[in-house]
Amino acid sequence: MIVVDVNILAYRWLPGSRSDLADAAAAKDPEWAAPALWRSEMRNILAGYIRQGRLTEADALSVLQKASACLGGRESSVSDAEVIALVRSSGCSAYDCEYAALALRMGVPLVTEDRQLLASFPHAAVSLQAFAG
Repeated sequence: MIVVDVNILAYRWLPGSRSDLADAAAAKDPEWAAPALWRSEMRNILAGYIRQGRLTEADALSVLQKASACLGGRESSVSDAEVIALVRSSGCSAYDCEYAALALRMGVPLVTEDRQLLASFPHAAVSLQAFAG
């Protein structure tokens, strides 16, 4: 099992230059988890695609459905204390610390392309390239 940040979910379900890597990560470990926050962040990504005319509303809903199915109910809440402790020690946003907190609690890798997460949590965070390669 791995924790994935929202960008990895987006790479998996929205065509782009990192889609193949996200597919390889899913082949390597198909059990993905994320904090419940992923939904709001994904909706925001999809809103941009809709506004740019790159997705229809139906397509956006399909992406949300696929991403949700990929997580298979492995969405978790993280405590305020977990997040705030990581914010204080890392300088990462509270949003990003939710992903780190979940990975640390579960004892599994956090797959991300976020440079600050990778630098702040080298014992937990791994790049998509390193994980999928």
